[in-house]
Amino acid sequence: MPKFQKIIHALATLFFIAMLCFFSSCQYDVFSSDPNLRLSFSTDTINFGLSITTVPSSTRRVVVHNRNNNALRISEIGLAGGANSPFRMNVNGRTSENNRFSNIEISARDSMFIFVNVRVESLGQDLPFFIEDHIFFNTNGNMQQVVLETYGQDVEFLNALTFQNDSTLTAARPYVIFGNMIVPAELTLTLEPGTRLFFHNNANLIVWGNLIAEGTAEKPIEMRGDRFDSRQSGILFPFPVPYNFIAGQWGGVYLLGNGTHRMKHVNMNSGQVGIFLSADAQHIPSLEQMPSLELSNSRIHNFLLYGLVAQDANLIVANTEISNSGSYTVFLNGGSHTFVHTTIANFFNVGMSIQTRSRNSTHPAVMIENMNRTAPMQTVFLNSVIAGSATTEFSLATRFPAEFDGIFRNTYIKRSPLEFPQFSDIRWYERNDTVFRSAALNLRLNEYFNFEPDSVSPLLQLADPAISFATEFERFNLRFDLNGNDRTESERPAAGAFEWRAAIKDE
Repeated sequence: MPKFQKIIHALATLFFIAMLCFFSSCQYDVFSSDPNLRLSFSTDTINFGLSITTVPSSTRRVVVHNRNNNALRISEIGLAGGANSPFRMNVNGRTSENNRFSNIEISARDSMFIFVNVRVESLGQDLPFFIEDHIFFNTNGNMQQVVLETYGQDVEFLNALTFQNDSTLTAARPYVIFGNMIVPAELTLTLEPGTRLFFHNNANLIVWGNLIAEGTAEKPIEMRGDRFDSRQSGILFPFPVPYNFIAGQWGGVYLLGNGTHRMKHVNMNSGQVGIFLSADAQHIPSLEQMPSLELSNSRIHNFLLYGLVAQDANLIVANTEISNSGSYTVFLNGGSHTFVHTTIANFFNVGMSIQTRSRNSTHPAVMIENMNRTAPMQTVFLNSVIAGSATTEFSLATRFPAEFDGIFRNTYIKRSPLEFPQFSDIRWYERNDTVFRSAALNLRLNEYFNFEPDSVSPLLQLADPAISFATEFERFNLRFDLNGNDRTESERPAAGAFEWRAAIKDE
């Protein structure tokens, strides 16, 4: 075939393809008026959880599907509350003052997006209040809806606050904290039972004076981030993950200076650092000069860096869970430290932090460091648990381990045995140990970390009752575990903060 004929043939082929594409693109949708054809939705209810009044929520998405073989014209999409609804929506990139949209077309086997958020006005009341509305869809007279719901909560906003006097925060309303909340030296901040502190991104509680945060089992004190929505599903998790499950939402609690601190029935989670306790001194202080903290019946959980750091500080931890951190869960360096009936567990993994990073597996759950220091140091672990996902979860870094001033008794420790005189009645890790009920996050099974002992756990009857009911620990009421279960009902208590109790899956 001559060259010019090949060119003409190629051009004719391209012209034919172009015309075919043109006529295909000009085919108009045929809209059905059949009232039996229905839309389907990615969800039938959007729950925004708790919405802080006057603060717009994050945006949620609804996918509207037309799974029919014919195009549909939706006569009206709107909010039942109309212009007065606290909810606002965007339909196919459009907004409306009265939250109404007309004649929305959706092709056969196609879908569209609706984005919704909420801004709740203050009612001037302490208790949360329920708000509900719904998106309605009118398609050929066929009415369908997606429910929208939230709880509004009036709060007190504290922005970069430095206290000028001894102060008390109450349980009447939650506090939303922006920036740093600072307690100067010589002053005392008291948190009443039931106080709720919701910290914004990078906000911290910094105490140079004294902190008294004593809740009760019925009214614990809560410290957490201020986001109540969820991170959308993705590769790591097939379901939305509440931001309250994700570390790094706020800063932490820094107890600096030489204050005296008590924290009882305090639940803290999902910041960068849980509690950082450290002396403020140019020289290394004596034990009498160091700051002190009594931490009891509390839960310090899911922090991006550390759960608890005590540096040149005196510390007593009783009946408490300290769990899941990106680095050391407990770091001790200088001072007197006593842990009794404490569960320290680190199963932090990828997807649990704002940066979606996994833990540093070279950092054990408990790190005791006594290197190149002249500060006195004493460490005691009694009736406790040290466990996690790493091969070794306990490290003692000291020049002369056999001479270290420490007592470790009736405790489970995940690592190879240490043959030093400070360790007695220790249950060292064995390969097939099943320690806890659940050491994982699995939203598909509605499962979240539960560090109570498993029914076959090596923690069962490991504790020494004489320690549990010793006079020196009476003020912590160790007769009852962190869940309120009576330790005297067992022949010997379990090590850690929890007793074993039969659950549905164990029966």
